[in-house]
Amino acid sequence: MERRERIRISFESGITVECELKLKECPRTVEALLKALPIESRAELWGKEIYFGVPFRVGYENAKDVVDYGDVAYWPEGPALCLFFGPTLSSPSPNNFTPYAPENGTGRDRNDPKVLEKVEEGEKVKVEKA
Repeated sequence: MERRERIRISFESGITVECELKLKECPRTVEALLKALPIESRAELWGKEIYFGVPFRVGYENAKDVVDYGDVAYWPEGPALCLFFGPTLSSPSPNNFTPYAPENGTGRDRNDPKVLEKVEEGEKVKVEKA
C-alpha cells in the first residue's frame, strides 16, 4: 500500500488549504519537506502563484516547466514552495501555467485553489503536517 502524506498550508488571513504530497514522484523533495515541518514564512506573489521560502535544499527531481492548476511545487533555486492557482507572469496563455524555472512537482491542492486569490503578499504562512 502506497504511503500518503498531507500537509496543511495556513495563511494569516485565515485561508487554509490541504495538499496531498506526491511521494512516489519526488521522494527526496517530499521527505525533505516533511522533515523541515513546521515551516513559517511570508507569502510572495508572482501572477497567480504564491511562493515562500523554505529552510531546506534539494536538487531537481523530475522537474517540470509547465504545471497544472492546483499544483504544489518546490523551486530548488529559491528554495521555495509554490502554489499555483492560475497563470504566472511567464505563462504564454491563460491555460498554460509556466513557473519561473523548472520545479519539482511536490503535491496537489485538495481544496479549490481559487481561495488562494484572496492571499495578500507579505502574509504569514505556516506549513504543517495535516
